[in-house]
Amino acid sequence: TIVVFDRIRENLKKAGSRAPFENVVETSLRETMTRSINTSLTVMLVMLTLYLFGGISTKFFSLAILIGVFAGTYSSIFIASFLLVSWHKFSLKS
Repeated sequence: TIVVFDRIRENLKKAGSRAPFENVVETSLRETMTRSINTSLTVMLVMLTLYLFGGISTKFFSLAILIGVFAGTYSSIFIASFLLVSWHKFSLKS
């Protein structure tokens, strides 16, 4: 989420007030999507391997990390940016 929001902040500085906020968010998501998914898949692959081949003491830990990385990636890409755009639209109305 921080990476996506930082990219949005940088793109807002570049675009200024010329581009609509929704387009800046979409551009920022497109720029960070591949990097975020690749990083998450790499961590998830390692955690899945640790879960399958690791000892009994690491199974629950790796499963928790696996679920957390999946949920965090999903929320960063799909939920956080949607909420940011919705919040921005709401703030313009009031």
